[in-house]
Amino acid sequence: MKLLLPSAAVLIALLGVVGCASKSGDSGGRTTDIATESDESEARKRARIRMELAIGYFEQGKTNIALDELKQVIASDPTFPDAYSLRGLIYMRLNDTGQAEESFRRALLLNPRDGNTLHNYGWLQCQQLRYAEADKLFDQALSNPQYGDRAKTFMTQGICSVRRGQLQQAEGSFLRAYELDAANPVTGFNLANLLFRRADFARAQFYIRRLNNSEFANAESLWLGMKVEQRLNDQVALMQLGEQLRKRFPASREAAAYDRRAFDE
Repeated sequence: MKLLLPSAAVLIALLGVVGCASKSGDSGGRTTDIATESDESEARKRARIRMELAIGYFEQGKTNIALDELKQVIASDPTFPDAYSLRGLIYMRLNDTGQAEESFRRALLLNPRDGNTLHNYGWLQCQQLRYAEADKLFDQALSNPQYGDRAKTFMTQGICSVRRGQLQQAEGSFLRAYELDAANPVTGFNLANLLFRRADFARAQFYIRRLNNSEFANAESLWLGMKVEQRLNDQVALMQLGEQLRKRFPASREAAAYDRRAFDE
């Protein structure tokens, strides 16, 4: 069962299976005071400037330069949790699981309730098939009322539940994610696909139509929409989606499947 859109790598980066580096100054819920410039030591100020450079290089895909900047951040202030959190993301990008895990653990030692770090470490655990550990980390992130990316974490938790075969739990996670961010195409597609698989075609139609009416529609989402409309015997909607598929993605395997009317493959 395909549960991510074909451009999953791009969507993960842009729409958030993997989270951002932690925001500097996030207390992880340990205090109600707002950190201001006067609270920072000179070492932390120097580290923050380097951290901003490292984030910029990371976002540009310049991982080696970002790592070099992080070395200087840590040299200036070895207690700066954001540096270790970003280092974990970089090593995830480089497929160095051991270094990524060590970095996330170090970040959480310094800031145990940071939602972004908990989320990213949970996703790393999910990729390693350590689902119980992943769930625990996701739940910890979601339990922090100051964590602002709850939709992302519910969505990612849903993906992990699908991977371990817990489809009912996955559906619940996707529904929570959709309530918080109905525009996320990864959530919408996965939710529609789960509903389609258990023959809840009317509800699947609601979610897939909304996705296919957005800028994020692609060959796979259009094909899922066509299979839903075929089950509901809406030939007009089916033909409209077929025309879109042939016009926008003529070389796709979904277009070839449509030409064969292979709705049950």
